[in-house]
Amino acid sequence: MIQIKGLRKSYGSLTAVDSLDLTIEQGEIFALLGPNGAGKTTTVEILEGYRSRDEGEVSVLGFDPANRGDVANAWRDRIGIVLQDSADGADLTVEESISHFSKYYSKRRDLDQLINAVGLEEKRKSRVHNLSGGQRRRLDVALGLVGTPELLFLDEPTTGFDPEARRAFWDLIRTLKEDGTTILLTTHYLDEAEALADRVGVIAQGKLIEVATPATLGGREEALATVSWRDQSGLLREESALDPTSILRRLLNDFQGEVPALTVKRPTLEEIYLRMIGEAK
Repeated sequence: MIQIKGLRKSYGSLTAVDSLDLTIEQGEIFALLGPNGAGKTTTVEILEGYRSRDEGEVSVLGFDPANRGDVANAWRDRIGIVLQDSADGADLTVEESISHFSKYYSKRRDLDQLINAVGLEEKRKSRVHNLSGGQRRRLDVALGLVGTPELLFLDEPTTGFDPEARRAFWDLIRTLKEDGTTILLTTHYLDEAEALADRVGVIAQGKLIEVATPATLGGREEALATVSWRDQSGLLREESALDPTSILRRLLNDFQGEVPALTVKRPTLEEIYLRMIGEAK
């Protein structure tokens, strides 16, 4: 669905994207992670056709986003985009806004189903300028989905969502994946990437550091596991890289049953990510 080879983009002396290579397969959810200024948005905007590149090859749905002409309109009909910020149609109601933008697409999603899916049923008659930040974000997501895209770009889509709304949105994304939609997601929420993404890529200072599954990124599956428990002396902990099970067996034997305050923990995706970003500086 997406192929990138040797992508470079500079702004004067600043190299925003530096020799980036990436392939995203059909039907997968790919999360692009990185700090502010790492090159995420520049990369995504080049893929969406909003920004030019200096060097490299880019193919999105078999089409070079830098090309223009009639074929570009057919290509745009197959993609959906949820930007970080938008302020279109402030005087329209929610349903008017979705209905208006649906007319740009040949395969339109059902209006009522879409409004319900993004949790705006009670706000369908409200004007956009009266929506809260989280509600406006849900409308942005609806506008990205209205054309039943084959490929969906989500740039920090759950910013401003409360926890319940985020979980509902995650369910929607999983449903889209089941329907065959390919999704490129950027997010600062590492739990979101872990919950949704088949693979994640970490970008820092314009370079793609690593691409892996959330469970294996940065050698996470082989990282030290910390086993902690409580005895009469207080809270104790012990680390083991490969065999925390042996620690558990010993504790079960020592306590002859329930082990107080027992936990087994490997580094979280966020901890691995922060380590990788720190090493890249």
